[in-house]
Amino acid sequence: MANSLFEKAQSRMMQGLPFVLYKKPKESYVKGIFQLSGTLHSVIDFSESGFVFAPFDTANKPVLILPDEVFTEAIQSEKPSLKKNLERLEHIDSKPFESIVSKAIDSIRSGQLEKVVLSRTKDVSVSISIFAIFQRLIHTYGNAFCYLWHHPEVGTWLGATPEILLKVRGDVFITMSLAGTQLVTGDNTIPVWGEKEYHEQQVVTDYIEQSLKDGVTDLKIGNLETVRAGHLWHLRTKVSGRFRKEKLGTLIESLHPTPAVCGIPKERAKKFILENEGYDRMFYTGYLGELNLKNEVDRSSNSRNTEQKAYRSVMDATALYVNLRCMKLNGNRATLFVGGGITSDSDPWKEWEETENKSQTILRVLLD
Repeated sequence: MANSLFEKAQSRMMQGLPFVLYKKPKESYVKGIFQLSGTLHSVIDFSESGFVFAPFDTANKPVLILPDEVFTEAIQSEKPSLKKNLERLEHIDSKPFESIVSKAIDSIRSGQLEKVVLSRTKDVSVSISIFAIFQRLIHTYGNAFCYLWHHPEVGTWLGATPEILLKVRGDVFITMSLAGTQLVTGDNTIPVWGEKEYHEQQVVTDYIEQSLKDGVTDLKIGNLETVRAGHLWHLRTKVSGRFRKEKLGTLIESLHPTPAVCGIPKERAKKFILENEGYDRMFYTGYLGELNLKNEVDRSSNSRNTEQKAYRSVMDATALYVNLRCMKLNGNRATLFVGGGITSDSDPWKEWEETENKSQTILRVLLD
């Protein structure tokens, strides 16, 4: 990638100004949004335009970076080399996390919860620049939403997430349920899923359907499919429909936090998380992305139409992603965030191992 976009971001960081660099899934360019003041803006009613960064806890308002300047640059083909075999960088006692998982299982079996998603952090040292980390992310995870976000009053975050919270174009929306995790094997064979994974995925899909059905029209539930995100496999179901555009905030609030990052029932699961996880998730399992940004789209769906370019129009579009596979940077230390869904059939040790596996996604881009 040409250096100009990174140089601009480095300069803005030194000036104490907010910015975000990001690449959408399967796109061949990076977009940069730069705010020309250091003011901390919040989303009030979702009529605003810019790049939104929302925390897990809905008691706190999403942060908005204004699109005072917007640039794009093509991604160069050079790919960084990554370590294939990762060592445990430092010993972490698994017992506290296992204890919380056991408590969650008890709550589920007693009928207080149906599912809850628990997480933890992992702190590691970093010896490469945040821009080098971002370059590794975009070259390694082409099917993910990759980002580098900075605000002087909030901090610096990076990530590569496979999960769409919501895409909106006009009055049409698309969302998804994503659950179940298995490691990619050497031969890239699609995995065989167990009853726990299928149940977890169905619970998420059913909850999203119930949350949306009274506020939208033309609701459609897609087929269950297996998708790859980095070195992990997931189960995914796409959900789509139509809504009244002035109800965008209501639509987002009905989806966030999703059962895939919080649990069911949502309010009870959220209460359990806030009272038992023992740390502040901040923006982990929140959402981020474009809010009401101008995008050029084709009005004609006929790809053979030679006059198609004459039918292009500009409309507001929203593309939001759940903030998974992410980290917060603080000097030469990175805090990684990992978690997993807990059901009545969960095993505390296996859940710990799953979080270790998930942490490898980000660890791969941090090590020299």
